[in-house]
Amino acid sequence: MTIRTDQALLLPQPDGTLRRHVLSEPRAWPTPTRPLLSRVAYAAVHVVSDPLREPNGSGRAQLDWEATLAFRRHIWSYGLGVAEAMDTAQRGSGLDWPVAQELIARSAAEATAVGGRIVCGVGTDQLPAGPATLAKIVRAYREQCEFVASHGARVVVMASRALAATARSADDYVRVYEEVVADAPQPVILHWLGDQFDPALAGYWGSTDLASAIDTVVEFIWAHASAIDGIKLSLLDADAEIELRRRLPEGVRLYTGDDLNYPQLIAGDGVRYSDALLGVFDPIAPIASAALAALDARDANRSHELLTSTVELARHLFAAPTASYKAGIVLLAYLNGHQDHLRMVGGMEGVRSISHMTRTFVLADRAGLIVDPERAAVRMRAVLAVAGIEG
Repeated sequence: MTIRTDQALLLPQPDGTLRRHVLSEPRAWPTPTRPLLSRVAYAAVHVVSDPLREPNGSGRAQLDWEATLAFRRHIWSYGLGVAEAMDTAQRGSGLDWPVAQELIARSAAEATAVGGRIVCGVGTDQLPAGPATLAKIVRAYREQCEFVASHGARVVVMASRALAATARSADDYVRVYEEVVADAPQPVILHWLGDQFDPALAGYWGSTDLASAIDTVVEFIWAHASAIDGIKLSLLDADAEIELRRRLPEGVRLYTGDDLNYPQLIAGDGVRYSDALLGVFDPIAPIASAALAALDARDANRSHELLTSTVELARHLFAAPTASYKAGIVLLAYLNGHQDHLRMVGGMEGVRSISHMTRTFVLADRAGLIVDPERAAVRMRAVLAVAGIEG
């Protein structure tokens, strides 16, 4: 086979040397022709910044709305739902509540227009940083819940930095969450985000002892099961997820947020399985869709094989510091033509090293996730050139 020179790059290695990499032939990942039914699956999606508009005096994020919404249509085209305004969208790391409101409103309208599933994150990020009273935290949650519900989307109750800074016991968490779920117009999805993603959330649910915190969560869910659709667990601990999943009431879903161990958790143990609400589904949407379609066709082995083929990439993207994973996701969106630049809200594109970005590129290629090798090669060369590397 003739190797095209425009698809071969010299890539930097961790030891400082350069190694030639030839991009693979692109793989076709067809969009599904029928709804995916075996699992409920959402991709927590990133936002596309507008690099030509300077932040206003408040430092507020400026988004490229056309590209941001186009990416959501891409996710819906693969039969996945969209989880909006969550951690992957830089909520809490550059995307504040006023911009999140516009994002939610625009995405919810787009979901209605195309018939896509959407859930939206609510939190307390309109409050000043630091502790607050429990009453103020409840009011902040309610305000955001009402906004999301008014746009026809299901609520994801995200972990609150304010609550983590304020609560003095598990009872404080229970009190706040009881008031929040009691007012929700439809069952909510709870989101327990681990401190790997956000150190400010250490000891969430009132204890640094994970078993004790799980006990609190299970007791709360059993007491309010009719108001809870499910819980998204983002602790990157498969054993903890399996234990929590085993103890949930019938009808309450466990949405895996484990971006390292999702193949085994989605596959399940023959009795119980996890649904999915994953940041890693943003870049691997075509393969995730194919894996879920295989489950629908009762080909569990093929489904597991497909998801497992993406794990090396996922573990690289979410390597410590885990919160930096969004930079790799945006790199892949840029390489695959979903956006025309690499700039991120708050300049976060610079949080990963050039060797980390290079490895992301190689692993995505190996997984069959580079759509157009020629375009990806041109764009990766531009990334390398900024680092002084002629690839």
